Amino acid sequence: MPHFILSAVGLSAVSFICNLPLGRWRVSVSRFSASWFLAVHLSIPLIVLLRVEMGLSAWFIPLSLASGLVGQWLGGSYGAWREKRGEGHDLADKA
Repeated sequence: MPHFILSAVGLSAVSFICNLPLGRWRVSVSRFSASWFLAVHLSIPLIVLLRVEMGLSAWFIPLSLASGLVGQWLGGSYGAWREKRGEGHDLADKA
């Protein structure tokens, strides 16, 4: 299997996994606040750095973007589900 396919799959997995907790955080803050923008954009420098270090061309940006969007969506859905059940802000309650 060519090296770039494994790299692309790995980059997509990292993008997806990094965006799961960020999506969960995103739904718990007010929309378009500084925290919201940070939750949406925090993974981008890591993904860009990994793409460049792996030697993947710009053709793989849509793949990593789609993986990140799916991670944000699933993480946000899970966060909204937990808040609806009354389980949100569990880390803040322990502090």
